[in-house]
Amino acid sequence: MQPYSLVIHGGAGTIIKEDMTPELERAYINGLQDALNAGYAVLEEGGTATNAVKASIVVLEDNLLFNAGRGSVFTKKGVQEMDAAIMDGSDLHAGAVTGVRNVRNPIELAAEVMHNSNHVFLSGKGANDFAIKQGIKLEPDEFFFSQFRYDQWKALRDSDNYSLDHTHQGLEELMKDKKLGTVGAVACDKQGNIAAATSTGGMTNKKYGRIGDSPMIGAGTYANNKTCAISCTGHGEVFIRAVAAHDVSSLMEYKGLSLAEAMHEVVQVKLVQMEGEGGMIGIDAKGNVSMQFNSAGMYRGMRNSAGENFVGIYKD
Repeated sequence: MQPYSLVIHGGAGTIIKEDMTPELERAYINGLQDALNAGYAVLEEGGTATNAVKASIVVLEDNLLFNAGRGSVFTKKGVQEMDAAIMDGSDLHAGAVTGVRNVRNPIELAAEVMHNSNHVFLSGKGANDFAIKQGIKLEPDEFFFSQFRYDQWKALRDSDNYSLDHTHQGLEELMKDKKLGTVGAVACDKQGNIAAATSTGGMTNKKYGRIGDSPMIGAGTYANNKTCAISCTGHGEVFIRAVAAHDVSSLMEYKGLSLAEAMHEVVQVKLVQMEGEGGMIGIDAKGNVSMQFNSAGMYRGMRNSAGENFVGIYKD
C-alpha cells in the first residue's frame, strides 16, 4: 500500500514555553490535533490529498486561536482581509484568493477558484463576488471578532506600525510570543498524489492592501508530484523574494536533494541569510515529511499510515 501522510502548521515565531499558560498550550495542541484528525480521516477513506488539506485548513480557520478565517487579525481599517491558496501536485492546478472579506473559510473559496473558474488568483471584491456565485458560506463582521485580536489592533491602529500576527515592538505586554500567523497543510494520499494549502489573515494593522506569501503560488504554497508539496509561514515579504516554496521543489528537481535537505537549505541557509524568520512544512510523493523552522517555535503536527502521530509547538 502506498504510504499516506498529512502535515499541518499553525504559524511560527518566538513561541517559548515559559510564556505559555498550560491552558493555552493545551488549547493549541487540541486545535492542531483536531485539524490533523479531520484531514487524516479524508486520506484514510481514500480521499484526495487536495480534499485532505482543505479539511484540515477549514478546522484551523474556524479556530479563533489561529490567524486565518475566524481568527484573522484586524487591518488598518479595522476589518479582516483574508488570503488563501491551494495546489494539486498531480496536475499543477491551483486556486488562490486575496483580500477577501466575510468569507468563513477562504480555503474553500480558493478550492472553488481551482476547480470552477478559468483562473488561478482572484482578489478583493471580485473574489467575494465569485464566492457568492459559488455559494460559499459568508459570515457577518461579528463572526470574525475576538477581543484578543481587537486589543492587538487597538494598540497599533494610531501608528504606522504593523504586527506579524501577535506582537511588535511595544506590544510585549499583550503577549510575549511573536507569531508569524498562517495556517497550512500538505498531504500525500493513497494514490501517491500530493497537495498543499495555506490560509492567513495577514498582518495586524496592515494597509495599502498588503499581500503576503501565503496566497502566492511558488512563494508560500506549492505542490508538484515530481518533487514536493510545501506550505510556508513566516515574514511574507522575504518568503516572496526567496520564492521559498518553489525553491525547495527546484533543489529537489535539479540538484537531486531529498525533501529534508532541500527544506534545510531554504529555511536554515537562504532565508537566514535574507533575515527571513519562519518555517515550512513539506511532503513528497512517497509520504516522507519534514517540518523545519528557524524561529523559536512553530505550531505543527503530522500523522501517517505507519501509525505515527505528533503535535509540537517548541523547538525541541
